[in-house]
Amino acid sequence: MSSTDASANPPDSPDTESAEAQGLLFDGDFSPVPIDLGFRGPVACSAAGITYRQLDYWARTGLVVPEVRSASGSGSQRLYSFRDILILKVIKRLIDAGISLQQIRTAIEHLRARGVQDLTQVTLMSDGVSVFECTSDDEVIDLLRGGQGVFRYRPGRRLARHRRNAC
Repeated sequence: MSSTDASANPPDSPDTESAEAQGLLFDGDFSPVPIDLGFRGPVACSAAGITYRQLDYWARTGLVVPEVRSASGSGSQRLYSFRDILILKVIKRLIDAGISLQQIRTAIEHLRARGVQDLTQVTLMSDGVSVFECTSDDEVIDLLRGGQGVFRYRPGRRLARHRRNAC
């Protein structure tokens, strides 16, 4: 049956009423994804651009714990969620920027100590030496220096103000 078939959902059916009330963009079954559905290690590696050896080490050391299913013995497979893959990609990009794995661990531990559990909702920046969390337009936190605040300073505005006052 096509989505344009009038007999698919009679006008007064509960499905049609809830779709109209919620303002759905598409017709179809959008039921929740099963809890045990995830990505196996090789797929997660490919998506994140890392090696399986890196993935295995990071999982064994607790840097990224598979959200769907952890390994439970020899022959069992870890299953990674989409969020896990995003975190793997963030870690990979930080490594590519020159940040050591030890520094990445420190940054993530600091975020978790502050109550940040979902690392995909944090804005991180790096200058190749440190990792910063951007909390607002005016505040940046250096995660490798124990959460020390770094405040924005724009010398251009001060220079312009100084030049105006000097004339």
